[in-house]
Amino acid sequence: MELPVYVYGMSVLRKVAQEIDENYEGLDQLIEDMFETMQASDGVGLAAPQIGKSIRLFLVDASRMEDVEDEPDINNFKKIFINPCIVDERGRKWSFSEGCLSIPNIREDVSRLSKITIEYYDVNWKFHEEEYDGVKARIIQHEYDHLDGKLFVDLINPLRRKLLAPRLKSISKGNVDTDYKIVFRKK
Repeated sequence: MELPVYVYGMSVLRKVAQEIDENYEGLDQLIEDMFETMQASDGVGLAAPQIGKSIRLFLVDASRMEDVEDEPDINNFKKIFINPCIVDERGRKWSFSEGCLSIPNIREDVSRLSKITIEYYDVNWKFHEEEYDGVKARIIQHEYDHLDGKLFVDLINPLRRKLLAPRLKSISKGNVDTDYKIVFRKK
């Protein structure tokens, strides 16, 4: 089932998400619904806070990114991350244009470190520690930020953020065109 995406201004996007355990009710269905929502929204990642659940869960499916230079296997990058923890970030800082389903129709250059080590559980509750670099690391960092109540606009140049303020305010009021369902702050 396609779920609505919570957009800029919704308080759940600013909360630090809580860990879950193996008994989290409806987890398999939630993951299936999140994949469906992400695909219907043309996203490459989706974190649980973006669909109103303040839990430490995100998933990625970069199959839409098949033309990324120097990353020929990016379109096979599909994973579920439960209770993830980025334990190391290193490498060179590099900028890349990021967007977000929770901040529709805005893209900005964000500078991030190029390599990460992440620990997480998969859907079968098997523990993993893996290293990623390049675009894969960036997708993970972006989704992981959602679990800590951060959005990519928090990481951009303060002047750019100030210039975006009117557009962000419009998004928070639901004044944005999307091809997917959204939830916005109602007053």
